[in-house]
Amino acid sequence: MFNAQAETMPTGELRKLQGQRLRAVVERAYDHVPFYRAKMQAQGVTPDDIRSIEDLPRLPFITKTDFRDQYPFGMFGVPQKEIVRIHASSGTTGKPTVSGYTQADIDNWAECAARSLACGGATAEDTVQVAYGYGLFTGGLGMHYGAEKLGAAALPMSAGNTEKQIMLMKDFNVTVLCCTPSYALQIAEVAAAMGIDLMTLPLKSGHFGAEPWTEAMRQHIEQVLPLKALDIYGLSEVAGPGVANECLEQNGLHVFEDHFYPEIIDPVTDTPLPDGEKGELVFTCLTKEGVPLIRYRTRDITLLLNEGPCPCGRTSRKIARLMGRTDDMLIIRGVNVFPSQVEDVLVRIEGVHPQYLIIVDRQGNLDTIEIQVEVTEGLFSDEVRKLEALRDQIHHQIKTMLNVSAKITLVEPKTIERSLGKAKRVQDRRTLS
Repeated sequence: MFNAQAETMPTGELRKLQGQRLRAVVERAYDHVPFYRAKMQAQGVTPDDIRSIEDLPRLPFITKTDFRDQYPFGMFGVPQKEIVRIHASSGTTGKPTVSGYTQADIDNWAECAARSLACGGATAEDTVQVAYGYGLFTGGLGMHYGAEKLGAAALPMSAGNTEKQIMLMKDFNVTVLCCTPSYALQIAEVAAAMGIDLMTLPLKSGHFGAEPWTEAMRQHIEQVLPLKALDIYGLSEVAGPGVANECLEQNGLHVFEDHFYPEIIDPVTDTPLPDGEKGELVFTCLTKEGVPLIRYRTRDITLLLNEGPCPCGRTSRKIARLMGRTDDMLIIRGVNVFPSQVEDVLVRIEGVHPQYLIIVDRQGNLDTIEIQVEVTEGLFSDEVRKLEALRDQIHHQIKTMLNVSAKITLVEPKTIERSLGKAKRVQDRRTLS
């Protein structure tokens, strides 16, 4: 363990600490974030009403929409001069959800990411290849800082350039791999084509997240890579990677509860559910300064496991593998994509009808996305050169706005099926079991 004192804290002691930290974050949010103050006043609650972690259900929820409405800095709980890092994730209208970090936030995040790596047995002796994207996305920098906090050697590869990834993995004796699960399989496929046997490498653990994956995919990864494939959970609004991680038991993800308090609620009634019942995952950040986060609805569906102490010795509760989402967000190669984002791009392009179909599939081990777009009658019958220019324009705009490359197929007017109810914009042909 990276921090045995925190990770093996007795439950009673942990709940007391959580209560103290909750009171502090509620006071900070109420005093310094007008949005929170208004939400609490509307619900008839003040910081004085929060005495322990059991009082958490008295507080209002917040959502990604709240972040979007407060764009860019309305959720910040400290003066701008105390913010040392800004990250952002995509929103439903092209505006990102913005999260600011103080130095204390960065230090806590690095600590939790280090704990995640330690869950897989990583130590200061290891070399950690970080093949998550770097930039506004939190994946790359989160695991990078975690590796350095652990004392391990961080190899900041980012995503892509697979042949070089494999070359350095081999030459540098990489022992820990961090990337999406589909990219881990892509690495194995490319290595096989290069004639490189990755099973001879000293890899021992992989921390895979940022997209849905299954137990079957875990087994496949462990057949082609010499490592334990571990599930990792995080999201930009909460902290990034390092919120929860599987240990080597591979039976649920330990939540680092001294920093992140999990709840499961009924997504219809909004009422808290007991451990063991499936519902929507809600997080409260107990130590975050830059953007206080109280009862954030993740839209992820899972449950809190109630199986007693874990053989690894950690005492925090665990969440089960994610079972889906309550909204219509798609995750394509680790990137969040909303149908409304696609529509927002298309309606701005001349010659395009507001009728489209998103087809998500999986070829080999990588997700693919095709967007079928109806064009106007006159344009469809026009010369091929103009159609190709339009297709290239749409491809470029989608890539720019959504950060994902899609195949664009132009179709005749009235080709895409209409619906009397909600438009069916998505066909997800991937199978997750």
